[in-house]
Amino acid sequence: MNSEIRLHRSLTLWPVVLFGLAYMVPMTVFSTYGVVAQTTHGQVAASYVVALVGMFFTALSYGKMVRAYPFSGSAYTYTQKSMSPQLGFLVGWAVLMDYLFLPMINYLLAGIFLSAALPGVPAWIWIILFNLLATVINILGLRLAKNVNLLLILFQVLIMIIFVGLSIRGLLSGQGAGTLLSTLPFNNPDGTFSMILAGASILCLSFLGFDAVSTFTEETIEPSRTIPKGILLVTMIGGIMFIIVSYFTQLVYPDYNSFTNPDAAAFDIARFIGGNLFASIFIAGYVVGCFASALSAQASVARLLYAMGRDGVLPKKVFGYIHPTYRTPMFNLLLVTLFSLTALVLDLVTAVSFINFGALVAFTFVNLSVIAHYFVREKKRTLKDIPSYLILPLIGAIVTFWLWTSLDKHAILLGAVWAICGILYLAVLTKMFRLRPPEFDFSEMD
Repeated sequence: MNSEIRLHRSLTLWPVVLFGLAYMVPMTVFSTYGVVAQTTHGQVAASYVVALVGMFFTALSYGKMVRAYPFSGSAYTYTQKSMSPQLGFLVGWAVLMDYLFLPMINYLLAGIFLSAALPGVPAWIWIILFNLLATVINILGLRLAKNVNLLLILFQVLIMIIFVGLSIRGLLSGQGAGTLLSTLPFNNPDGTFSMILAGASILCLSFLGFDAVSTFTEETIEPSRTIPKGILLVTMIGGIMFIIVSYFTQLVYPDYNSFTNPDAAAFDIARFIGGNLFASIFIAGYVVGCFASALSAQASVARLLYAMGRDGVLPKKVFGYIHPTYRTPMFNLLLVTLFSLTALVLDLVTAVSFINFGALVAFTFVNLSVIAHYFVREKKRTLKDIPSYLILPLIGAIVTFWLWTSLDKHAILLGAVWAICGILYLAVLTKMFRLRPPEFDFSEMD
């Protein structure tokens, strides 16, 4: 019977890390650089340090919850099991905004940049082509997807190394600040710490990759050990790369007010340090990053939908289905494919606002889940336990909640509408909250 078919365990530590980095998109440092440079008055590297510190606490909490509940579902599962099924459903509903919109955004970005580089080919062709290609790869299984991700990540890292190398060459020849050592990217006299915090509220969302790692728990060998290590590695590797790149970018091009279009600032800088040839290669690397992120994002949301469908929170016959041959949630992958086609009609700002809301809600409740599970339920309250199971996750919850309150009004409004829809659906599912949402007994899992 199909109910006996399970996800296939094949992933080890470094493939898990690659999925997280692919989902994070290493080259995302360039997509937000211009906006954050103007927001912080050139202190982008400092904002990345603050964001990394905040995300580190949340990454620790994800690692703790993976040990307690080594199953698919991520923040949805952790909140559901440690706090309440109703609250878990609403967190999962919020996470759906993050996961559902991220593949679409990547297809949209790829279409925009490729149509700009090749004006004769309209954006909608690229959107459909990349969407279908990612779906085929994910349906065939994670073994193929992880090999594709390896190539895509290596290409992005290569572009970033070349970018930093050209920046260093320019600095040594007198471009920009004309020095390799400077405190300006971390402490600009024209900037303030409040500006750094404002930049961090944008940049923390570059670390979404460690959240996606936890959704592959049921397909990972020794998940209780592998997933927590993978989460921390993705967070630290990504953060260090972002800090290094933003540091040298600021030094080689310190005039953050000269950008004609802040969204495209990185391409102007690429052309400045490497000419038109490198700018073309840079665009290619960015598009590759978009596809790698979409590939991992589609796989992640399909497994989140699988966890919710298996629990009966969503219709089980559709969302809880596993293909008997490929051992992948095929119907969910096809659903995400259809949803991603909204890139043909939806604007980027709207989709990004949804992601901001959903991601920070998930981060906050994962931190709170650590306190609820270990400190409250398991009564781990010794002097040794208090820092790990109360203080650190509480700091993580405060930081992520503060970042959530810093979202713009469009993100809050759109997120609130989505949340209301989730509450209404939950009311119908539970007959006006008189019944508990159905839950899956994880003790039956292999």
